[in-house]
Amino acid sequence: MPRKYISTERFLKPDPRTGSLLVAKFINTLMYSGKKNAARNAFYECLDIIEKKVTDQPSAEIFTAAVNNVKPLVEVRSKRVGGANYQVPIEVKRNRQQALAFRWILEACRSRSGRPMSQRLAEEIMAAARKEGTAITKRENTHKMADANKMNAHFAW
Repeated sequence: MPRKYISTERFLKPDPRTGSLLVAKFINTLMYSGKKNAARNAFYECLDIIEKKVTDQPSAEIFTAAVNNVKPLVEVRSKRVGGANYQVPIEVKRNRQQALAFRWILEACRSRSGRPMSQRLAEEIMAAARKEGTAITKRENTHKMADANKMNAHFAW
């Protein structure tokens, strides 16, 4: 019997500073080796940097906008039909959209070097909120691949 997806929202408490479940999930994704306090400190420093640079909006709203801008709507999955592999575009479920957005933002931050994580994260979040940056490029490339392979959509399972 297939296992059902269990939402973590039942077990996850909102972030103490922002009161947001989205921020709490992102901090958990940012965390390495169980060092949640280090991840929290890096993220809070990032929010402070955003507050200093952008004065007209709260930093938590900018973060939410950035994550929503990075979320992909479609992706391609490989499907084997008659000895050939086809790239089939499929819609992305909500929980996977969020996971991919988090992953792409953090991947973009971790690929840069030379500055503290909080600064890299702040720059990537502000860029994503403006619909720019590496994470947005990744999303656009994913959408382009899905658009280029829409003739294989009839293979969707």
